[in-house]
Amino acid sequence: MTTSEQESGPEQRWILQFCHGYDGPFLDCARQYAALFVGTPYKVCTVYLTGAPSNEVVQGSASDEVIFLDYSSAQVRGLKLAAIRDIRRIAATRDFALCIAHRFKPVYVALLGTRLPVIGVHHAFGDYRRRSRQLFAQFYRKRLALFGVSNAVRDDIRAGLPGWPSDRIETLYNRIDVEVVEAEQVSREAAREHLGLPQDAWIVGNVGRLHPDKDQATLIRGFALALPNLPAGSLLVIMGSGRLETSLKSLTAELGVAERVRFLGQVSHGRRYFKAFDVFTLTSDHEPFGMVLLEAMAAEIPAVCSDSGGGREVAEVDLLFKLGDSEVLGRALVNLALLDKAGLRQLTKRQLEKLHRLFSDDSARHCFWSFYERANYAK
Repeated sequence: MTTSEQESGPEQRWILQFCHGYDGPFLDCARQYAALFVGTPYKVCTVYLTGAPSNEVVQGSASDEVIFLDYSSAQVRGLKLAAIRDIRRIAATRDFALCIAHRFKPVYVALLGTRLPVIGVHHAFGDYRRRSRQLFAQFYRKRLALFGVSNAVRDDIRAGLPGWPSDRIETLYNRIDVEVVEAEQVSREAAREHLGLPQDAWIVGNVGRLHPDKDQATLIRGFALALPNLPAGSLLVIMGSGRLETSLKSLTAELGVAERVRFLGQVSHGRRYFKAFDVFTLTSDHEPFGMVLLEAMAAEIPAVCSDSGGGREVAEVDLLFKLGDSEVLGRALVNLALLDKAGLRQLTKRQLEKLHRLFSDDSARHCFWSFYERANYAK
């Protein structure tokens, strides 16, 4: 167990943030929710159910205190009695006003282990489709409110809990610290040099696991259809690794575009290099949200997205295409390649304005505190 060296006075109130782990995007999710309380009377204690202690995670959590319970995934299956005892003990050490729990397992542990009001944050579809979870949520509904990270996830939760008041299940979008992300992103020239890409190519970029859910096959087909009408030397660049690498490379050979598609594998801190792309594409099947779209918007490049899941709430309407429709995707790529500088500036300006309006830390604070006060948690 590791904590930051923080002391609390007798009148200090705290927020307990309970996360399943810090892998992938979930460390930044912890940061996002800790940021809601900056400049307020509350301090934030973030607890990770799984994952070994890490100074990097302590720094990335942006919290006043960080605790690692250090359970393995196997240890938190079943009733999770030890975790319930741990969270009960932690809850007794501070004057906590509220618990924010990410994903169902921490929601379950927090409700059983504390008497705190709990806001459950859900990052995926299907969390309340099981009858057992529906009954559990119903039993604790007086203490439980729920956020989906997009309207699509929110509506999925509401469908699983049809008897709940709609204002107890709302959307709080994932977001980024726009200024921090912009400061991290290197120039187009430096990004291309780092990734080993030619400086003069027109480049379509994609970031994600090579997995059926990400549907890079449609992306490759759409690029192949567009290629005869794209600038000479255009490339498709895919960051990510996964079990479909061999089959996707075979598809590029089958379509005759193998020399025009680069598979970069995992790229550490990939969002730093988004300016290497002229267009960003997300072809996912039912993406709950799509954080990479925000990072592309911060890089001021057009973001094309499948009209599926939460991604449709992020991308511009005229840059959406029907899931799996490689022909429409190909036409969108050609249209973007033909945009003049004025049209491109206008498009990226709209994206950046939307990013600040809906998907920044500042916009999230307003939404969260409005919900918090309506729920009568600030008593």
